Amino acid sequence: MGRRLKVGIAVVVALLALLLVNALITDRQTEGAEITEPGGRIFKLPDGDLQVVDHNPQGGSPIVLIHCFSCAINWWDGMVPLLERNHRVVALDLLGHGGSEKPDSGYTPENQAKVVAEALERLEISDATVVGHSLGGSVTGALAQQDPQLVGRAVIIDMPPDNSYGDLGFIAGLAFQPLIGPALWRIKPDFSVRDGLGVAFAPGYDVPDAFVEDVKRMTYSSYDDSPGGVDDFLGAEPLDQRMADTGKPLMVLMGAEEQIVNDPQRALNQYKASVPSAQIHLIAGAGHSPNVERPALVAKLVDRFSSETK
Repeated sequence: MGRRLKVGIAVVVALLALLLVNALITDRQTEGAEITEPGGRIFKLPDGDLQVVDHNPQGGSPIVLIHCFSCAINWWDGMVPLLERNHRVVALDLLGHGGSEKPDSGYTPENQAKVVAEALERLEISDATVVGHSLGGSVTGALAQQDPQLVGRAVIIDMPPDNSYGDLGFIAGLAFQPLIGPALWRIKPDFSVRDGLGVAFAPGYDVPDAFVEDVKRMTYSSYDDSPGGVDDFLGAEPLDQRMADTGKPLMVLMGAEEQIVNDPQRALNQYKASVPSAQIHLIAGAGHSPNVERPALVAKLVDRFSSETK
């Protein structure tokens, strides 16, 4: 065996060893909760510590806002001032996101819903209009199934009903691959995070710096485990069927310029077929995040929906 070949093999082995060590370290990383939002409070709960912001606590009927994957409370900033005029508005960070605790596991929609329920019970909130964006939509469905007394109405924003609506593509998928994913996570520059977030909006949307920081606050475990938990949740039973089983009034919104969910109108139609009473809206001028891109319209729809009698 030639000297160059031996050196090459040694380099490859060393690189693989470094990747393995990095993966082990990154996968085991955990972080405690911290306040990152004005008015935020940390609730120490049996199944995890959550950051919660309670707007207008003496206001009208409660609205609960649950954000998307790799997002945080601040994705609702455009809507909260409009909703709190007539409602008590609670926004929270899911486990692994924003200022909430980041354990090494527990990122399924069912477990996230369990911790959200603990927070709502602490706040003495029930019969709320629960609004879930993307990942938050699956958590909303799980919450309505597990603790139906907490959910009076459900709003799902750009969460497809099942796993047949596409994925993030090959490049984004590399972040979830063994060894490669943890390595990419450790070296990620801001511009790559911003580019990755671009698919969450209509083409050309200027991703705010704050949203880049939301991703950087995550641990690799929370980033890596959350999508798989959603896939398993939808694979076990589609979200449209889950919502039909709850019997809760339902409204579903989808951005017309979606870059993640293939054929958003088909997704709306599937929800409508399973829940004939559901209100469905295709939001022009928005991609995967109409709550950010068109907050005034989405707030108006949510306000009107929450005020309807059952």
